[in-house]
Amino acid sequence: MSQTSPVPQQALILFAHGARDPLWATPFEALQQILRQQRPALRVGLAFLELMQPDLPGLLQQLAAEGIREVSVVPVFLGQGGHVRRDLPALIAQAQQLHPQLVITVAQAVGEQPQVLDAIAAYCASTLPQP
Repeated sequence: MSQTSPVPQQALILFAHGARDPLWATPFEALQQILRQQRPALRVGLAFLELMQPDLPGLLQQLAAEGIREVSVVPVFLGQGGHVRRDLPALIAQAQQLHPQLVITVAQAVGEQPQVLDAIAAYCASTLPQP
């Protein structure tokens, strides 16, 4: 008798800007894979504001159809610019209207987190020639 895995109730969405060049998405896809390896039971998605697919409304619709109940959206932006302050809240409000069963939380932009800034600073410093 085989057992099926339960459908995850939570999802994590990495929300990025998007670009015309498909190679631009490579680091975001790598981040998605790292998270999937670290948390195999968690549904980890990647959505884009523009120019790439899936877009955030489409991915939220898919997650709702899969029975996901809680979604955390993490803007993988360096700062809280206009896209994060204006566009993202509008997309979330629209999604809440369409999918009231979803509990959607939005994190701060990753670039505003001290540990992320520390990692970036360490990398920048490591590019200098060693004395």
